[in-house]
Amino acid sequence: MNSSGYAPIPSESALGLVCTRSFPAIVGTADMMLKSAAVRLVGYEKIGSGYCTAVVRGRISDVRIAVEEGANVAEQFGQLVSKTIIPRPLPNLEMVLPISGRLARYLDENSHSRLSNQAVGLLETRGFPAMVGAADAMLKSAEVQLAAYEVVGDGLCTAIIRGRVSDVVVAVEAGMHEADRIGELHAVMVIPRPLEDLEATLPLASCWIEKKQPIAFPLDLKETQKELAGQEEAIELPDLRQLPVPDEVRIDET
Repeated sequence: MNSSGYAPIPSESALGLVCTRSFPAIVGTADMMLKSAAVRLVGYEKIGSGYCTAVVRGRISDVRIAVEEGANVAEQFGQLVSKTIIPRPLPNLEMVLPISGRLARYLDENSHSRLSNQAVGLLETRGFPAMVGAADAMLKSAEVQLAAYEVVGDGLCTAIIRGRVSDVVVAVEAGMHEADRIGELHAVMVIPRPLEDLEATLPLASCWIEKKQPIAFPLDLKETQKELAGQEEAIELPDLRQLPVPDEVRIDET
C-alpha cells in the first residue's frame, strides 16, 4: 500500500500471515517484515480478543523471509500466536478474504495524511480510561500529535501518536507511567521511520485526512469567449472627417 502510487500485486504472488495478540506488536512485526524482504503489506485483520494478523504479498522466497523475521520479532515481544505461508492462493480466496488490498488502495489514492513521514508511537492498555490518561500525558509531555486510537477486543485499546523520533520516545515513556498509574499497560512500540506501506495501513482520524479536491472550471467558458468576439466585431470606429476642428488649429493651417 503505497500512498505515492501502487504497483499491482501479481495474482500468482505468495501470501504470508503472522498473528499476534496485541496491536502495537503486529505493527512492529509488520514493520520488520517490510524491511527484511521485498513484500507488500496488504493490511491487518482483527478478529477480536486482541488477535491481529499482518498480511503480506510477494514472491515466495521474499514472503518466507518476511514471515520468518516477523515471527521472530513477535516472539521476542512474547505476542506470537501463529504464522503461515500460502504459496499460490486461488482466485476464490482472493475474492472472499481481505488479502488483495484493492479497497484500501482505492481509499488511500484519494486522500493524503498531514502526519505522513513522522515517527510512530503506539501505547496499548487494557481498559479505555488508562488509554485516555496515557494519551493526555503523551500530548502534554512532548510535541506530538494524537493520530488515532484502535480497539482490538479483550479490553485492549491503543493510542497512536506521531511526531519526531525524540518527541515520540519521550511521550511514550510519559504515557507508560500514566497508564500504569491508572490501570494496566499492555504493550508499547516506537517505529522511527515507517515505510509507505506501513503508513497506509495505520489507523488515522478523519481530522488528519486531506481529500483531493477537483479543480472547478467554468462550464460556459466557450460561450463567454464567443460573446466577447461578437462585441469586438460590433465596434465601429468614428469618421474622423466629421469631428469638429478647433479654431486654433484652423488659424495655424492658414
